[in-house]
Amino acid sequence: MPDPVIFESMSARFSLPFLFVGQSQKEDFVNEALSMIDGLVHCAIEDERSTPPTAPVDGQSWMIGLSPTGEWVGQDGKIAIRQLGQWLFANARDGMQVLNKATGQRISRAGGAWHAPAVPAAPTGGTVIDTEARSALAALVSALRAAGVLPA
Repeated sequence: MPDPVIFESMSARFSLPFLFVGQSQKEDFVNEALSMIDGLVHCAIEDERSTPPTAPVDGQSWMIGLSPTGEWVGQDGKIAIRQLGQWLFANARDGMQVLNKATGQRISRAGGAWHAPAVPAAPTGGTVIDTEARSALAALVSALRAAGVLPA
């Protein structure tokens, strides 16, 4: 007979709590998992910072920067989700995409780091000025900003 499947107490990717047979107060674990999912599905962060906001609103999420302070100490690089007057912290995983509401830019996580494309420098100088090419490049940069690929 094969060995029985043994479950961990939390999910591998986002540490969502699992329920067990006969577990008391299951609603606490279910509500915590639902709150984490609510903050991570189609995630939109207010911005990146290392200090918790002074008046956070339930439903807001923040990307925690380096050397966080206050209630965020020890949560470097995680996503802080405000739910029911308290902070939940989610591990950032490769493949995640978030919208930074402060910049209007979508950023993605790969190789253990967040990546956001920078705005290319506008062409300047040279002996021949091609206004059509510069106009096309400006339109391209404008379109990438509107699509959230480049910061506003």
